[in-house]
Amino acid sequence: MKIAEIRRYPVKSMLGEVLPAAAVEGRGIAGDRLWAVRDPGGKFGSGKNTRRFRRMPGLFDLRAYAAEPAPIVELPDGRRFAADDPAGHRAVSEVLARTVTLTAEGSVAHHDEGPVSLITTAALRRLAELTGGEPDSTDIDPLRFRANLLIDLPGSGFPEESWPGRLLRVGPDVVLRPVRQLTRCAMIDMAQERADQRNDLLKALAEHHDLAFGVFATVERQGRITAGDVCSWV
Repeated sequence: MKIAEIRRYPVKSMLGEVLPAAAVEGRGIAGDRLWAVRDPGGKFGSGKNTRRFRRMPGLFDLRAYAAEPAPIVELPDGRRFAADDPAGHRAVSEVLARTVTLTAEGSVAHHDEGPVSLITTAALRRLAELTGGEPDSTDIDPLRFRANLLIDLPGSGFPEESWPGRLLRVGPDVVLRPVRQLTRCAMIDMAQERADQRNDLLKALAEHHDLAFGVFATVERQGRITAGDVCSWV
């Protein structure tokens, strides 16, 4: 069991970046979802409507890169703005066809459910089987699930459903505590980057796995992780 991929999303619900390595802090991957798009009503941009979030089509046309003191947002035409630049706020508003600003996290975390999200290649293979595809993790792109860590596991199934309550060592230093399975929404079927629009993934999870895919974990021990690091149970 090892890390196959590390992903970070500097602005919530925008496209993010694949990392060769990352620092893991108490709130998760350093710089992950630290900023978000906010509408005049105070709701944050997302792929779904909830008490805190508002669905904002077009966010997947924007990409964010971590930087200090604020992330860099890249527009579809290639222009780039710092997330704290008012000119960037106006440009993002034009792309989304609504008035928005970009804001740093306050007292409440921007994460949907928890600090670090994990999925496995075994679960990707199982979902491919459930949707009539080849039982190969390449059939369903892991980027659809916007997880921080893709864990490489042999076989096919949902092994992570038994993880909550255990301690997972990631690399030589970091220890994570899986808490519960992640409930999925329509975002996993949306077109993003190289992944085309689908209409069967959420339906399959609803029918066969209670809408769950992957888990989120809290950070028990901070440190640094690298793609290829071995994962083991403490």
